[in-house]
Amino acid sequence: MAGGDTKNSSSNAKSRKKKEVKKETGLGLSSKKDENFGEWYSEVVVSGELIEYYDISGCYILRPWTMSIWEIMQAFFDAEIKKMKIKNCYFPLFVSPSVLQKEKDHIEGFAPEVAWVTKSGQTDLEVPIAIRPTSETVMYPYYSKWIRGHRDLPLKLNQWCNVVRWEFSNPTPFIRSREFLWQEGHTAFATKEEADKEVLEILELYRCIYEEYLAIPVIKGKKSEHEKFAGGLYTTSVEAFVPQTGRGIQGATSHCLGQNFAKMFEINFENEKGEKAMVWQNSWAYSTRTIGVMVMVHGDDKGLVLPPKVAAVQVIVIPVPYKDADTDGIIKACEATVETLIKSGFRAEVDFRENYSPGWKYSNWELKGVPLRIEIGPKDLANQQVRCVRRDNSSKIDIPMDKLVVQVEEILANIQQNLFDVAKQKRDACIQIVKTWDEFMEALSHKKMILAPWCDEEEVEKDVKARTKGEMGAAKSLCSPFEQPALDEGTLCFASSKPAKKWTYWGRSY
Repeated sequence: MAGGDTKNSSSNAKSRKKKEVKKETGLGLSSKKDENFGEWYSEVVVSGELIEYYDISGCYILRPWTMSIWEIMQAFFDAEIKKMKIKNCYFPLFVSPSVLQKEKDHIEGFAPEVAWVTKSGQTDLEVPIAIRPTSETVMYPYYSKWIRGHRDLPLKLNQWCNVVRWEFSNPTPFIRSREFLWQEGHTAFATKEEADKEVLEILELYRCIYEEYLAIPVIKGKKSEHEKFAGGLYTTSVEAFVPQTGRGIQGATSHCLGQNFAKMFEINFENEKGEKAMVWQNSWAYSTRTIGVMVMVHGDDKGLVLPPKVAAVQVIVIPVPYKDADTDGIIKACEATVETLIKSGFRAEVDFRENYSPGWKYSNWELKGVPLRIEIGPKDLANQQVRCVRRDNSSKIDIPMDKLVVQVEEILANIQQNLFDVAKQKRDACIQIVKTWDEFMEALSHKKMILAPWCDEEEVEKDVKARTKGEMGAAKSLCSPFEQPALDEGTLCFASSKPAKKWTYWGRSY
């Protein structure tokens, strides 16, 4: 059987050797996902070579394993928005205070997180300069310059960039960092109908990124007035959930800004009737937070588990040369296997490192989350086959070399679907429908994602936050799903006992 240890060594020697290898290399995680989630997460993102900690708190080095995932999602999203005639641009990182302060509601939402440049060398700047926490106030003074008449609309721009938000509450790699990568789209239209349509088209692309690329189930919905984007008209989002921590996580947002920013920045145009009108605007973004959600949802006690669609390496080929085996033949078979896979469009590599045992290599690539491992040993060579081992469920299957491409394609598609199905099953098991405050508190204590009837009043939401504040953090509304269950007549709000207007998801969140 391919993939075993050298047969002539005793089991005691094997276990001693395994312990030594582990001790020497630091392979394997010391924390378990279900026992200490925070420690496990911090360990897995470093050991899985996604990030390295930097010497400034809340800032992280994104290693190639991360960047390749980001680039795959970027390639998908960039191609899709180009079909929508959205063009890429780049605006400066710095913002003048006068422009930043122009939109009061908006900047109040970001004020505590804005980082400022106050010196040049040893000289104090006469006027401090802000570093963008988001780019509405950077871009919109120029929209007012470029938009004059209805023929200048729609104006649809996107930029791939970094932003800085000086987080002080628990910086966490990918989830809450002081600098992160994202795309931000900023569009202007002549009518609200056009803006409304685009909000949902972009939200659907975000659903695709999560569900079809990262294999994470999300709920599409609308944020409450209290939780919407500061200064915007309304916010839509895709919401994910992490069962281990019982916390929701905002996956990405698509905002209709209405005409608030147009008013502040005087983005006016002459319409077809020759009348002066204000534009309707949207902004929308997703960030490297997506990668953190993927780690939290799919990772296990062996390390990362990467969905095949985003994995930098989808298939790792490992030679397993036993003593007195035809090593040259095995190496050639490995080379041929990788070549065949690469020619067929798979991201495949071979691990020929001689200073590590096959067993160590298995653990190493499992830690890094590679979806499929192919082992080739003497028996496989003799039988013209390869052994495939799945990362998601550890199942093994021998496949003939002449059916390699077809079967690997099937296996990877199956892994991608299985990761989504398992994640959805776990997420759905955490959703609880409640109708009363007592039921709500009970569900919250069991780390549930709670669906409850709500009167849709901001004061009631603030009250829910205040009443649930504790060591674990307060509960808040996550979103009101677009797919609303039937609301029976006479249904009361779980928190205020006023007539309910809609069903809304609630819970603790990141």
